[in-house]
Amino acid sequence: MTRPRVLSGIQPTHDSFHLGNYLGAIKQWVELQADHDAFYCVVDLHALTIETDPALLRKRTLVSAAQLIALGVDPNKCTLFLQSHISQHNQLGWIMECLAGFGEASRMTQFKDKSQKSGTDRTAVGLFTYPMLQAADILLYQADRVPVGEDQRQHIELTRDLAGRFNSRYGQTFQLPQAYILKSGAKINDLQDPTSKMSKSAATMQGVIEIMDTPESNAKKIKSSMTDTGREVRFDTEEKPGISNLLTIHCALSGKTIPELEAEFEGKGYGDFKASVAEIVVEYLRPIRLRTLELLEDEKYLLKILREGADKARIVAEKTLSDTYKNLGLVER
Repeated sequence: MTRPRVLSGIQPTHDSFHLGNYLGAIKQWVELQADHDAFYCVVDLHALTIETDPALLRKRTLVSAAQLIALGVDPNKCTLFLQSHISQHNQLGWIMECLAGFGEASRMTQFKDKSQKSGTDRTAVGLFTYPMLQAADILLYQADRVPVGEDQRQHIELTRDLAGRFNSRYGQTFQLPQAYILKSGAKINDLQDPTSKMSKSAATMQGVIEIMDTPESNAKKIKSSMTDTGREVRFDTEEKPGISNLLTIHCALSGKTIPELEAEFEGKGYGDFKASVAEIVVEYLRPIRLRTLELLEDEKYLLKILREGADKARIVAEKTLSDTYKNLGLVER
């Protein structure tokens, strides 16, 4: 029986993934590679929609790839590669741009939100055409499922619309992908603003647990996290959002249940509880950070892994693009 194929990507726009990235998406990527034909890529071309220093982009791209491996994305179980290593992404992206309507692209939430904030004159055209390149990323590998959060469902619907439109006009070419909505899992919030999702766009990084941060820094962030009145360790998102967030983090990494943790810290203060959360987080992330640093130290080996992944991905991408060109009537070389 053929395993269903999944494709997902992550942008290299920061020096480190954070705990929310891992628990919300990457942890599930790792699980999916066990029974899916998984294609995972660092979407470095998408990162160009914002102006980036070239040296910083290169560094962040390699850091992202190394972290994925350290977090459990196994190049022996999946196809791991860099988007820019496969030229067919750009080529199919142009086809998708020619299929999409201006109105369709204008309605995409991400473009609307970002262009309203910065103004259309300061918004890159690449941000407007971003969803078409994303559609090409997916369709190029004939993905059955695309692991995404609920906020990305609109992009998958556009991809399905474009694939269906192409198939009806030019003949069956693309698999219509399904959105594989990631399990809600542990919702990790900001340590300083526990009513908001943990995010790199936060006003301060003091509330963000970064995988590549030093153990001392992450421990300090947890111990200085915002808590609530009283001293009872109890899960209550309305009355105790800060403690509830820390309980969620502890639970996600230690495997203990919320009731078990509430019982364990009954009669103890916030200080003891925070110290326990800090220890759990630090010890969980320590080997991941060290493995990432090891991979970055041996850049030649890391690049070899990415080249081998690109070679595997290219076989699929070339076949899809060849079929696309043939069905469009483009003259073969």
